[in-house]
Amino acid sequence: MKMLGEDVQEIRNIAIIAHVDHGKTTLVDQMLQQCHIFRKNQVVQERILDSNDLERERGITILSKNISIPFKDTKINVIDTPGHSDFGGEVERVLKMADGVVLLVDAFEGPMPQTRFVLEKALHLHLIPIVVINKVDRPDNRPEEVLDEVYDLFIELDASENQLDFPVVYASGRDGWAVNQLEDDRENLVPLLDTIIDHIPAPPVNDGTVQMQITSLDYSDYVGRIGIGRVFRGTLRANEQLSLIKRDGSIIKSKIKQLFIFEGLGRQEVSEVQCGDICAVVGVGGIDIGDTLADAENPEPMPIVAIDEPTISMNFSVNNSPFHGKEGQYVTSRQLRDRLFKELEHNVALRVQETSSPDSYKVSGRGILHLSILIENMRREGYELQIGAPKVIYKEIDGKKSEPIEILVVDVPAEGAGKVIEIVGRKRGEMIKMESKGSMNHLEFHIPSRGLMGLRNRILTATQGEAVIHHQFYQYEFFKGSVPQRLTGTIISMAEGPSTGYTIDALQDRGRFFIDPGTIVYTGQIIGESNKDIDLEVNVQKGKKLSNMRSSGADKAIKIAPATKFTLEESLEFIKDDELVEVTPESIRLRKLYLDPHERKRFNLNKL
Repeated sequence: MKMLGEDVQEIRNIAIIAHVDHGKTTLVDQMLQQCHIFRKNQVVQERILDSNDLERERGITILSKNISIPFKDTKINVIDTPGHSDFGGEVERVLKMADGVVLLVDAFEGPMPQTRFVLEKALHLHLIPIVVINKVDRPDNRPEEVLDEVYDLFIELDASENQLDFPVVYASGRDGWAVNQLEDDRENLVPLLDTIIDHIPAPPVNDGTVQMQITSLDYSDYVGRIGIGRVFRGTLRANEQLSLIKRDGSIIKSKIKQLFIFEGLGRQEVSEVQCGDICAVVGVGGIDIGDTLADAENPEPMPIVAIDEPTISMNFSVNNSPFHGKEGQYVTSRQLRDRLFKELEHNVALRVQETSSPDSYKVSGRGILHLSILIENMRREGYELQIGAPKVIYKEIDGKKSEPIEILVVDVPAEGAGKVIEIVGRKRGEMIKMESKGSMNHLEFHIPSRGLMGLRNRILTATQGEAVIHHQFYQYEFFKGSVPQRLTGTIISMAEGPSTGYTIDALQDRGRFFIDPGTIVYTGQIIGESNKDIDLEVNVQKGKKLSNMRSSGADKAIKIAPATKFTLEESLEFIKDDELVEVTPESIRLRKLYLDPHERKRFNLNKL
């Protein structure tokens, strides 16, 4: 490729697709090390794979990231893709920057739901695939069977003949080697890098006026918004007059103040970027995802990036519990509003609507995980807020009420399969596939999104925590009828103060508790789940009365079952319409919508 008479290195743009824990980040780390871009460089750069605290903790990719790896005379731009369908808004855009995909599959588990979701998007965009079967050094590896499953998946997703003719590389990301045949010498990752250069096409050089589409955003307190995208046509130059074409078709005259390309783990400022390369632009006012930077005199927009519609909504409101303001820094409705609308600047799959209440906002997203990541980020930033029960977003199709349906995948030991099928069946789930993988049964269902609320807890309880559960959006279908929600009531605190082990011990046969002895609770806080279908109000602060006739050590020793601790997602799935999740930087509490027992009775009477 030539540009302005200079020799320019070859470019390859690849996206990496993998399910959670299939070794994507480990493999990329090894590629960086073997190409002499070491981890010590992290200090001076801004974006690396799984750089976000939440990503490290959960082992998932939430935000797409860009790095580049120099190999031989080629610059390989690597785009890390989120795997979960809740981040479809992110996936859809970043794949437009790639010419090919590296599909990473575990040598035992084979293709999983998240792999399928991103691969389907990639094949639809006509990207060229390379399949890497990772972890072939596992003792239970089955690479030949997994390769057959990958072929079946490609056929199921209507891959073209060209896409079906994919090269296969066997690898161990942890040990840093890749081979084209299992019997080859296992030395380094050169076979994988060679395969990328040989099979992924170089980006086409489109001559003509410049065109670049913004596919993701970064932010800096010093320079504001930074637009990231690929130059699809012409050459992009800094300080040159350009047109910014917005999603609504309006055109703003603009100029790029600074231009960066991705070099290794960091960015390098340049004066121009050739066609096909991925870059970051600084200084363009009002830039947004999906916008096109084009020629000043002859602006031509690129096709608008499709973004998946939200399927779940929740009400976010100001924390008004008796403990409000004790743990958080940002507690007012203005601060909550500003933070939610700031999130819209880069989270394109999110929707925020103001409600009739000045302290409450309806927030819609791709799923509970999508919204819980936002909530978790907010609490770490110092926000206090309350969240209502998740609600499914219905649509009218052909005049009929329709709801989102999800593909639910459960891998469970063979003896637990019957329990899982029974539990999912009660939630209107239909089994579409059942197969054996070693000692595990692989079950697939179509289930309404409503049916997923609280389902994970029930399946994990029924299978002693051995089930592995994944789900992703499938499509909208006609309303499936009523789905039974949580059948149990709650245990509610009658007073404010520290709980006592004596009372919790005495009430253990009434249900399970969410708090430990000594936890300070308030009136109306949910402190446990009742065994019955009615709510139970208890005085958990009551201590044991002692007299001069009875010593404190004369009674039986208290044996209290460990408190059940919910994650944020589990809390959101647990609550009913008249309950809230209170989120602060230090605590996640469950509470009733109305803390006063008389108001609760009035509310329940009005519902009848």
